[in-house]
Amino acid sequence: MAKLNTFTCSACGASFSKWSGRCDACGEWNTIIEEAPLSAGPASKSLGAKRGTPITLTDLSASETPPPRTASGMDELDRVLGGGLVPASAILVGGDPGIGKSTLLLQAAARFAQAGLKTFYVSGEEASAQVRMRAQRLGLADAPVKLATATSLRDILTTLESEAPDLVIIDSIQTVWADNVDSVPGSVSQVRAAAHELTTFAKRKGASVVMVGHVTKEGQIAGPRVVEHMVDTVLYFEGERGHQFRILRSVKNRFGPADEIGVFEMTGGGLAEVANPSELFLSGRGTPAPGSVVFAGIEGTRPVLVEMQALVAPTPHSQPRRAVVGWDGARLAMILAVLEARCGIPFAGLDVYLNVAGGIKISEPAADLAVAAALLSAREDTSLPTETVVFGEISLSGALRPVGQTENRLKEARKLGFTSAIVPSGGKPGGDGGLALTRMGDLTAFVGDVFGAG
Repeated sequence: MAKLNTFTCSACGASFSKWSGRCDACGEWNTIIEEAPLSAGPASKSLGAKRGTPITLTDLSASETPPPRTASGMDELDRVLGGGLVPASAILVGGDPGIGKSTLLLQAAARFAQAGLKTFYVSGEEASAQVRMRAQRLGLADAPVKLATATSLRDILTTLESEAPDLVIIDSIQTVWADNVDSVPGSVSQVRAAAHELTTFAKRKGASVVMVGHVTKEGQIAGPRVVEHMVDTVLYFEGERGHQFRILRSVKNRFGPADEIGVFEMTGGGLAEVANPSELFLSGRGTPAPGSVVFAGIEGTRPVLVEMQALVAPTPHSQPRRAVVGWDGARLAMILAVLEARCGIPFAGLDVYLNVAGGIKISEPAADLAVAAALLSAREDTSLPTETVVFGEISLSGALRPVGQTENRLKEARKLGFTSAIVPSGGKPGGDGGLALTRMGDLTAFVGDVFGAG
């Protein structure tokens, strides 16, 4: 009996037995497409009697020299990659349309080519003349990069087999199609097949392959999550179009630390590296005002100082509004509940707005105390001391928990001219980074000592 076709959502990868207009898994409309089965022949429970080729087995103790990394010379990119480009690695880069992915990878291709790597740039979205136009605008017209425009996976692999490159950039994986897959380009089956073949080529030939992936409305890379499991490194290129800052974030890296970030600034001549992101994120900070608090955070292995901004205002509506940009909205609701339950400070009848300045997204719990300080500062219309940084995690009981890498946070704050810090008590003993520390045991003590409220 022939296998029946399946229906797969192109947004989240969920499979269904029949077509419907709306995906039950992610809620998207008109994203379910029909896919042919892997085999149209008779179903078989085993591979049959034919034997395969034996694989090579080696001892775990066998000493092999690890492959050397190649540094691009772009310190921010090398930091996110874990120190440079590893041979035979597969990298997936995602980001919103127009955020600068192609610009970043064209600059990276030029740098790696100048470092001695045989580099190919394959574009499936632009013509060769358009790519050359961007290269001239970026001052990279003389870079030794081989350029091609193709979408056929068979043609691309045939060329790569004969040319034996060191680095291949595919822009983008959604435009590549395999003629042995009965599905339209950009579908889940096509993306999965193309990513598998390119990753296999990278491992077999020792070449590094960088694939650009589109993202969905939720900010995830479009296609099945299995594509992210195939590759060695997954990078997200983030940023707000209203800001000139761009952040390259590593969410998976088999050759280096995950959650590492590289900071770039979009200029007329392309993306420029930002050596000191803390100074850049605080550059627009003027005279301290109520609701403004500086948070000393850690992104990957580097300390980053950002400004947390809060606004609390009476609401004319029966349901107060809670708006968050750059932080977790559920965690904001938790902080508001702890302030009311443990400190007796209600926010009922008040609209609450929270913003992380600079377009960066903060996810670590160490920002709890800075958020609480910004909310209280806005509510009480009182500014914190000018040169003070705040960090710490808040538990549901109202206790303040110490966070990791306290000394690195304090050193970064000291480097930027801050003189004092409000931190949780306890934790591992360490240096104060040259700052005057105010240690707090719980949120009630913090509210009473800093704001005299509660």
